[in-house]
Amino acid sequence: MNHARAERAELSDLLVRLGPDAPTLCEGWTAFDLAAHLVLRERRLDAAPGIALAPLAGYTARVQGSLKADHGFGGLVELVRSGPGGVYGLVPGLDSAVNTMEMFVHHEDLRRAQRVWEPRELPADLEELFWKRVRAGRGLFLRRAPVGVVLHRIGGGVALGGANEGPKVEVTGPASELLLFCFGRQAHARVSLNGDEGSVARLMDASLGV
Repeated sequence: MNHARAERAELSDLLVRLGPDAPTLCEGWTAFDLAAHLVLRERRLDAAPGIALAPLAGYTARVQGSLKADHGFGGLVELVRSGPGGVYGLVPGLDSAVNTMEMFVHHEDLRRAQRVWEPRELPADLEELFWKRVRAGRGLFLRRAPVGVVLHRIGGGVALGGANEGPKVEVTGPASELLLFCFGRQAHARVSLNGDEGSVARLMDASLGV
């Protein structure tokens, strides 16, 4: 089982355990909405562009709503669990390449929205993969950062991103926590920040991620 499938299985179990009304870190979304989103991005490619493109977001929202109505919470969770769906199940290697981060981030969106949670201890090779993805994608993830960002990985590694000029903020943590920070989950990532107070506050409020 690759890491994408492992995260998918654990996320599906957690969805069942918490139920459709459980909160998530995705603003305005319950667990039901999250399950519909995961099914949409894999099985309704016609609606997937609206996830990132505001002019198409209305259509995406309508399709997501129809998925909820057609399948119900239990049906959507089973579609998530049985994946990868759509093109991700047809192209060898695509599931691992694309869905490892997606499933991890949304798994944590559900976990960390609950009253009690602790970071998981992840396999070393998964942490290494996340660091490679952070380093490769930092220009995209941090493109809206209002200050310079110095990412320090615990265990070794530094990557620079954000604004080229002006003050910088150092963000230190394991690769998985840096990934969550760069994906816009700043308030829920277990990292330490070092910089002047105003710069830290601006970075924490920034809309980071894809």
